[in-house]
Amino acid sequence: MKKLAVLGMGVCIALAFSSCKSSESAYKKAYEKAKQQELAEPQQTEPVVQEVAAPVEVKVVESAPVGVRQEKVTVVSGGVLKKFSVVCGAYSVKANAEGVKGTLVNENYAAMVVYNAERNLYRVVIGTFDDRASAESLRDSFKAQHPSNADYQKAWLLYSAE
Repeated sequence: MKKLAVLGMGVCIALAFSSCKSSESAYKKAYEKAKQQELAEPQQTEPVVQEVAAPVEVKVVESAPVGVRQEKVTVVSGGVLKKFSVVCGAYSVKANAEGVKGTLVNENYAAMVVYNAERNLYRVVIGTFDDRASAESLRDSFKAQHPSNADYQKAWLLYSAE
């Protein structure tokens, strides 16, 4: 009786291993067939043709000047946005931006909050000008008046082409 049980278990194990091998070989056969088809296809190489291009007229599109960021923003609270603005902070929560704006208004800055929908950020603007030189002057004096505030030291210029 023991011999029959051992023999039966041996047959079951042999069948189990042989069934796994057949599924593995099916995958291997499909892979080999695909590889042979890939190698059988002739490799097509196209001749390289160099063309001499005629002169092209270059059209200059107005973009942000070097050292200035250009973003699409809308005024949330404050005045009207001009071509160049000085941004001193960016916040994901409107209340935080409004709090900083209030502090800066108390320091006699014409602060406003603008919203950048693309980045989902509220920017705090401390001044806005038609010319870049005035904006740079305000940015530099703002940084000089707040040397210990690391966030204010990152103030930058925003260019609005609209």
